[in-house]
Amino acid sequence: MSDENKAIARRWADIWNQGNLDLVDEIYAPDYVNHDLTMPDDVHGIENVRKFYSRYLNTFSDAEITIEDQLAEGDKVVTRWMARGTHKGELMGVPPSGKRVEVAGITISRIKGGKVAEEWDSYDALGLMQQIGAIPEPGEQAGN
Repeated sequence: MSDENKAIARRWADIWNQGNLDLVDEIYAPDYVNHDLTMPDDVHGIENVRKFYSRYLNTFSDAEITIEDQLAEGDKVVTRWMARGTHKGELMGVPPSGKRVEVAGITISRIKGGKVAEEWDSYDALGLMQQIGAIPEPGEQAGN
């Protein structure tokens, strides 16, 4: 069961790597919930997942996710990943910078009935904002 759950939890990377929003229905349970500390509210349901991916794929159209490691126990899978892409669209009010970014993260996925039912995401949001120029790097002045 652990290997099956790992394979299911890995599939979200296919959405990024293929830019294929049709995979959302295959991967996520209808009552899916995502808990992301960088978001003001949890993401609920398939349609909101699709909107999330659409927004970020428009921002990072060349996005690529690499799965670095996975651990599974029971109905949960922990996936350590690396995301790379070019900031080509507006992100949280920040205009496109054209900068190449790299962000490390960890996602905990709960699998139910062969689909991802719930996830908890943690990633280097500060590093992302620094890389696109929204927040100065340590030791830099704003606007440099």
